[in-house]
Amino acid sequence: MSHHNLEPVLVFITLGSNIAPEQNLPRAVKMIQQNYHLRLCNVSRVYASAPINSRGEVAPDQPEFLNAAVLVQSDGYFSALKLKFHTLRFIEFCLGRQRGPDKFAPRPIDLDIALYGDQVIETPHLVIPDPDLLRRAHVALPLADLMPDFKHPVTGQTLAQIAAPFVDQPGITICTGVRLDSTNSA
Repeated sequence: MSHHNLEPVLVFITLGSNIAPEQNLPRAVKMIQQNYHLRLCNVSRVYASAPINSRGEVAPDQPEFLNAAVLVQSDGYFSALKLKFHTLRFIEFCLGRQRGPDKFAPRPIDLDIALYGDQVIETPHLVIPDPDLLRRAHVALPLADLMPDFKHPVTGQTLAQIAAPFVDQPGITICTGVRLDSTNSA
């Protein structure tokens, strides 16, 4: 018996891919779903967006990204750090992700913890809430699909409020051709 104080926690995980995303996004969701400590609660719609480079500009030489998000309930067994660097990195590895010096290179899968309950975590390796939630459409929109009324633990805004300015933004569209989970789709 573990002596952790296991409190269930809602975890919002973002997914992105621009190498075979039609296969890799559903595979990643399936692998998350198969984890004994995580219960899949909801999946977002899939969004297509332009790839960006280190300067935040569109990278025309790369294929577009497909982005989504999943809401899971963790049984509390994992700390956020362990979830990120053991579970999610392992799924990335299984799906062929290789981390090179270029953080913006094309990739089969990118998994990040955007929100971990109402926790605020700032370490050199992990910042939660993900700062991109407030500044990137491809993060804000899928997260708002999952639980629009969930409040950002720092700003107090709901995910719907954060996503609102991005809704009609050019460069991001709902991709109807890819379904992640027909039983839970929004």
